[in-house]
Amino acid sequence: AYLTLGAMGEHRDGGTLPGRTVPSGEAFPETQDTQRFDGGLIAEIPVEDLGKFHLRASGVSQKHKHRFGDVREDDRHETLFGEASFATEAARTSWLAGVAIQSDVYRSKTFPLFDYTYTTPALFVQAEHDLREDLTLAASARWDVHSEYGSHLSPRLSVLYRPGSWTFRGTVGTGFYAPTPFVEEIEAAGLSRLAPLNGLKAETAESASIEAGWAAGPVEANITLFGSNISDAVRLEDIGSPGADLVRLVNAPGKTRTRGSELLLRYRWDEVSVTGSYVYVDATEPDPAGPGRRTVPLTPRHTAGVVAMWERHGKGRIGLEAYYTGEQNLEDNPYRSEGKPYLELGALAEVIVGNVSVFLNLENLLNIRQTKYDPLVRPRRAPDGRWTVDAWAPTDGFVVNGGFRMKFGG
Repeated sequence: AYLTLGAMGEHRDGGTLPGRTVPSGEAFPETQDTQRFDGGLIAEIPVEDLGKFHLRASGVSQKHKHRFGDVREDDRHETLFGEASFATEAARTSWLAGVAIQSDVYRSKTFPLFDYTYTTPALFVQAEHDLREDLTLAASARWDVHSEYGSHLSPRLSVLYRPGSWTFRGTVGTGFYAPTPFVEEIEAAGLSRLAPLNGLKAETAESASIEAGWAAGPVEANITLFGSNISDAVRLEDIGSPGADLVRLVNAPGKTRTRGSELLLRYRWDEVSVTGSYVYVDATEPDPAGPGRRTVPLTPRHTAGVVAMWERHGKGRIGLEAYYTGEQNLEDNPYRSEGKPYLELGALAEVIVGNVSVFLNLENLLNIRQTKYDPLVRPRRAPDGRWTVDAWAPTDGFVVNGGFRMKFGG
């Protein structure tokens, strides 16, 4: 058995600096005090000649004291999870079946209209069978019964084929997500401008991927094609005329579609390795402003990266990295409708002497910052309550951090 316990306290200050104001003329401090307690248990019990019984349990409790300008929000989040399963295998087949339950509780002293208690029991089963030494079939299914959003069956099927130096994998599956008030915009601005939830449905998703990999000597290559459709995606919309200060959560009509591919190449030579990657994503959703579709905001179509590393075990390592992010569609940004492409460069070094290692990281060497192009603060407050635009590029510029690690024992 393995047991963990944790506790954390944190205070954050943000918003306007002392003596500064937002464009409307008043100060707007943002603070958050957090108390968090968590625990977890994992146990495995062998059952002679049959298999193994697995038990997992966890719990998290968080208390927050938020301040958004003149509004104070005190709340509590709690999540409890438990799972019991039995696993066994016979000949070329292995399988696992079990039950699970999760409870999610939210309580707000300031806005009790958003309080909720969700309970979700579930049954699940998964099996894997080797049809041949180089061909494996895997299948799973999970049935969740959500106390608010009903029953959902989530099946998944995958095939793995390994002929020689090649690896091929195909996967299809479905899933669901139960909405809560805490979309990204509300997490940032609080609940004060959100209308009570009404008539929401759970999001459902269908996904598929095909992967091909090849490895020979020092060279590895991998390419993945993937796609997904999300129905009833939850999004935020303004209520009333432009300039209104109230928003609500709704299910988007139609489907949010994502299609894409990822290419990964790796080369190793003695103590040097070089890894390159490229990702293409075409993600669209129904346009909330009218008929037709639009590109999903903050989803760049092209991203790429290269990492080169020299590493000698017990001595140290030196690395260089470069990451490219292409143009991305922006939503509700008064300064621009499309983010500029940018390149981030970084470097790291670590020296190991005995049980002590000293390291130095250099991040964003080109000092790319979103504020070099536009302000972060909006000229007027958004309907959801935010005073800042979405981050589409780094906001902290060039960063240097370093330190040391000490190893005790063998």
